[in-house]
Amino acid sequence: MTTTTSTSTAIDAPAGRVWRLLTDAAWWNRADNGVVDVAGTIREGQRVKLVSELNPERGFRLKVVDVDPPRSMTWSGGLPVGLFTGRRTFQVEPDGPERCTFTMAEDFTGPLAPLITRSLPDFQDSFDQFAAALKADGEAARDD
Repeated sequence: MTTTTSTSTAIDAPAGRVWRLLTDAAWWNRADNGVVDVAGTIREGQRVKLVSELNPERGFRLKVVDVDPPRSMTWSGGLPVGLFTGRRTFQVEPDGPERCTFTMAEDFTGPLAPLITRSLPDFQDSFDQFAAALKADGEAARDD
């Protein structure tokens, strides 16, 4: 079984600028994006700990498993031997020199996914908040 939550938004900013925000842990921690804290370095092979406003008492340890700058990145976490896996993907698709589309999705898979996902909150509002913050900050920022 796979459970997916996703969001997408057009951003009037260059893909590179949006990518820089997306891979900057300091941005995650200061933006109004539904995230309380990200600790770690957002680079391929590194581990991050994410604390969401949805459950600020619990942090999720995730590994940055795949990065293709400035277009896509995947984070993964879960239980051993594939019993439950969460994979969050981020995509920044250029739509010209000053515009891009940002998409974020999370898939939950594995034999325990039906049981575990029942206890998880609905991520949709949080995902939409994240995309809106990335849009607002990407459009407000300037490349110097």
